[in-house]
Amino acid sequence: MKLKIAHQIRTNNFNDKQMLDKITKLWREASEKINDQDVIKYGVYFDYQADYKGDYSLAVGIEAEDGDLEIPERLNFKVFQVDKADEMGIVNTWAEIWKLEDEQSLERAYTFDFEKYYPNGDVEIYIALKDTGN
Repeated sequence: MKLKIAHQIRTNNFNDKQMLDKITKLWREASEKINDQDVIKYGVYFDYQADYKGDYSLAVGIEAEDGDLEIPERLNFKVFQVDKADEMGIVNTWAEIWKLEDEQSLERAYTFDFEKYYPNGDVEIYIALKDTGN
């Protein structure tokens, strides 16, 4: 899948005091560039320093044949449905993902993960899984 990136940042969930401001500004600026409300938008996490506690890049974009970021087709993902009725649904879903990882119930690849935002308000989070060689 190729994505045309509207905007991107580099941040850290735990060591960047401006993380929330950066992400808010990222989405605001990207939304100004992506003015079609009927397209699926992606928030892509990549270029991980380590695990979820390290630095990472976050980009917002849409699918496009001339995209500047490519998510390899060969990756396997576990998909998490976000409760859109919960205003903290995305945050709570990420907390669940981190908890599963800490419990060693989820083996993340740390290649590309993404949030998929549908025009109807549904959101899914795709987590790339380690290749177990099966």
